[in-house]
Amino acid sequence: MIKYAITQAVRVLCIIACLLVHGWWILIPAAGAIFLPYFAVVVANSVQQNPRPTVQRPGAVMRVTKPDTTGNAA
Repeated sequence: MIKYAITQAVRVLCIIACLLVHGWWILIPAAGAIFLPYFAVVVANSVQQNPRPTVQRPGAVMRVTKPDTTGNAA
């Protein structure tokens, strides 16, 4: 989330720079303002939540049986 906020802050700076820059130099901050949202979303979505998920192995799974509701204790 921090990386996304930083890239969006840079995008705002690019938009402000578009108002201050003249001539063909305006293309540089304009390109930043256009393409930064895409890269911000890609970076935000590329974060792995759990780098090594735990997998249940067949030997570790135990069968669950129904409880005895008749009142007869075995």
